Amino acid sequence: MSFAVDLNSAPAIKPIALACAFSLSLFAGAASAQEQAISTVHVTGSRFPADAALPTVGATVISADEIRSAGVTDVNQAIRKIGGVYGRQSLDGSPDFGLDLRGFGTNSSQNLVILVDGVRMNENELAGAVLSAIPVDTVERIEIARGGSSVLYGEGATGGVINIITRRGTEAGYHGSVSLERGRFDQHDARASVRHGEGALSFDLAAAHQGTDNYRNNNEFRQKTVSGGVQWATGASRLGLRVESARQDARFPGSLNLAEFEANPRQSLTPNDFGTLATDRVSLSGAHRIGAVELLAELAHRERDSRGHYETAFGTGDVANTSRQTQFSPRLRHLARTGGMLNEFVAGVDLLEWERVSTYASAFGTMRNDASQDSRAFYVRDEVRWDAAWNARLAVGARHERFEKDYADLGATVPRESSAQSQNAWSIEGSIDPLAGVTLHAKVGESYRVPNADENSYRFSNQVLDVQTSRDLEFGVTVGNDARRVSARVFRHRLRDEIFFDPTLFGGFGVNTNLDPTRRQGIELDGHLDLPAIVPGKLRLTGHVQHVKAEFTDGPNAGREMVLVPKNVVTARLAWLPGSGHSADIGAQYVSTQRYGSDFDNSCGARIPSYTTIDARYAVKVGAWEFAATGLNLGDRRYFSQAFGCRSGIYPSDARQLKLSARYDF
Repeated sequence: MSFAVDLNSAPAIKPIALACAFSLSLFAGAASAQEQAISTVHVTGSRFPADAALPTVGATVISADEIRSAGVTDVNQAIRKIGGVYGRQSLDGSPDFGLDLRGFGTNSSQNLVILVDGVRMNENELAGAVLSAIPVDTVERIEIARGGSSVLYGEGATGGVINIITRRGTEAGYHGSVSLERGRFDQHDARASVRHGEGALSFDLAAAHQGTDNYRNNNEFRQKTVSGGVQWATGASRLGLRVESARQDARFPGSLNLAEFEANPRQSLTPNDFGTLATDRVSLSGAHRIGAVELLAELAHRERDSRGHYETAFGTGDVANTSRQTQFSPRLRHLARTGGMLNEFVAGVDLLEWERVSTYASAFGTMRNDASQDSRAFYVRDEVRWDAAWNARLAVGARHERFEKDYADLGATVPRESSAQSQNAWSIEGSIDPLAGVTLHAKVGESYRVPNADENSYRFSNQVLDVQTSRDLEFGVTVGNDARRVSARVFRHRLRDEIFFDPTLFGGFGVNTNLDPTRRQGIELDGHLDLPAIVPGKLRLTGHVQHVKAEFTDGPNAGREMVLVPKNVVTARLAWLPGSGHSADIGAQYVSTQRYGSDFDNSCGARIPSYTTIDARYAVKVGAWEFAATGLNLGDRRYFSQAFGCRSGIYPSDARQLKLSARYDF
């Protein structure tokens, strides 16, 4: 395993990276005992540790305790089961379901930004973020902020942002855990982690091996991951280094039509298709406080290699993609209090370089395309809080980002081209507490998304894909306290030039294109309630509801529904924590009907059926040991969430899964 950041080949990044490294070297010497320590970093709405007076408004937060009590074994599952985010079955049998905020269908991963400790996980391609490689035991919390967020996080943040924050530092001494899990369909999971703290230094190391044959034939999946980090923190300074690596082997069962699904959803018509994925990432982060000014920076490099073997009616083909991405994100915050007013000013720069080489080899020869994208962004955000005026807050932000793209298709489907495009984003948001325990908030702004390399490579050769833009509007109210709270949000996204794969074009083969104007609007509800337990302990009920209407607003399909968007998704969970070594957790999710993936004109005489799944877990602690039984899809419901044609292109979802696990903490 090797990692390299070639600064000489990145002229836009080199001077700032060197300046950052120089500054970080000074942070240690500048630390003072009189300055407030930076020990735990919570990256929130302003991309800085949350000030107690400026909490993130309207965000869903998943704590490490909730992850443990629900018994989830990976980050993607935690976001879906606990955060109430709708997820579609993965196509390769991996745990990385396609996450969808606010109804963006098959392009949901391109309209959602995922961060790990401030580092962007999104790729400049249609591949989704590999969250299953993140050791779940290292996660401190997960923040889900729905709605347009391009000012702080750049392109692709119209649906929202999911921020995964790992633990920074640890208590003194050695601590860790070892866990084993075994389940149906030859499911097995072995994980181990250790962490150590001594004075200003701490480190952690985690490794995991997981595998399953999955429900369908030719759908075996195996994954190995390792992650390690070291941190130095004292006074007002922090410096951290983290390395992560993952290796996947998967077999691809392919899709079925409706008749095949109803006859035998486990069958595979592609028994010889398979693929591999290797990802490596290294990141350096630093923080320092000088009086009222805080400085933060991340420098990260990621390498990804994916390969696939496919057999079709046209012959055998082998696909290989090798990509690398480097990100540098320095920023500063100034906090100042004058009388009854608190002002937070944030400014930052995001520099990102991405490049990929793709090849496709078949009996007809080998095709290759090279793609690269550099982006440079500058953003500012200023928030003011007035203590005396009902705890009123007002934030204004703006971003300017420039993209430079280069693409060469040696198969001549699209000629070699270079382009540059710039885009702006803005937002105005505010909140007010008219009564104790009641917060009203509103947000308006503009977000954007640029076409990625895959979309540019499969389009009409004479068409240049435009930037997708969205006018975002949201109103919300939050009522309650720690024991009982409910939040409601009404939202609307008016999109122009939405980038989407239209299967009705190019003689039915489909191409990526800019759609006629579309709109997403709806209501979201989140809440929790602590209930009196009829037996000793504590009961907490949580729920998430999303109602979204996704439709065309102009053009020949005006008024028609967008595809693969359920109108309603309802998630509810009940957790029992008696505090005597026992715990239980049960949850259910309902997903309403949705249009098949090719049904742009809404002419298909059928819809993807609605479904409800139920999962549960019971655990008991005996000393340092915890033993648990977990069940997924307990009703053994036959259903599917991926279907790209009318009654066809169906990827069946998992059947009932039963698992037993043992965990030892030290």
